[in-house]
Amino acid sequence: MTSLANISKGSLVWALAGREKGSCFVAVGVDGGFVYLADGRHRKVESPKRKNIKHISPADAPVYTGELTNKKLRRLIYQYMTQTGISRQDL
Repeated sequence: MTSLANISKGSLVWALAGREKGSCFVAVGVDGGFVYLADGRHRKVESPKRKNIKHISPADAPVYTGELTNKKLRRLIYQYMTQTGISRQDL
């Protein structure tokens, strides 16, 4: 089970449940037991997906600390996927 201590703004996370299962996102906000996720393509920074903390898992990646824009999110996810060798099926 994931705790809020592991997830902060700019963290790369994997969706474990729901329609987005298996997709990589960036946390753009944390509020109570929920995290707001965006990928810059399907889910923009302006309208992030609200997801229960239980339904995500932190990726083994450094936290991005700069300003979060859609273009930067796409680039951050792309770089993580290519470095880890994971295919970009849905991005």
